[in-house]
Amino acid sequence: MAKRPKVYLAGPDVFLPDAVSVGRRKKELCARFGFEGLYPFDNEISPTAASSERVDLLIYRANAEMIHKADAGIFNLTPFRGPSADVGTVFELGMFVALRKPVFGYTNCAESYLDRIKKSRGVERDEVGMWRDWTGMSIEDFANADNLMVEAPFVEQGHPIVRVASEGQKSIGDLDGFEKCLRWAADSLLKDRAGQKRRLVV
Repeated sequence: MAKRPKVYLAGPDVFLPDAVSVGRRKKELCARFGFEGLYPFDNEISPTAASSERVDLLIYRANAEMIHKADAGIFNLTPFRGPSADVGTVFELGMFVALRKPVFGYTNCAESYLDRIKKSRGVERDEVGMWRDWTGMSIEDFANADNLMVEAPFVEQGHPIVRVASEGQKSIGDLDGFEKCLRWAADSLLKDRAGQKRRLVV
């Protein structure tokens, strides 16, 4: 039996009160689409190791190892503690891009990056029409879901960030956008593998 492609599940979901159950649901959906989901909470830090080393470094190493094992990544880029995506998730995205692995992303906020900044604090246009924040710094206006360096890798791979409008405190854990990413991943990765097998047989 062929091994299922491994998909790393990145996002601020790990900070939710029900993080374990959200991860379980995500992994179940992965299995339904033909993947093996790799969720950061799958990493178990042993009490012995934790007593002799920094726990944060143990978590980093375990997650980095998962990323290297993964065939692709799905990223929850829902704004977290501010107008932008979780910085840890964005760092992991950078690792995937550097490793030249497929990435799929979604956000449970339909607003653009600029619109969210407008809501967070005062912004205004300068004399040439550029948006500037309360400190005078310029603001990107590309209608992207987040900073252009976050959005661009997904567009370059042919599947831009999925935007889903979701309200309330539980918006980070909503999975509609996640399922759309799984469909894209299945169309891309599983069909590619099937095609390779057919070519080998021929």
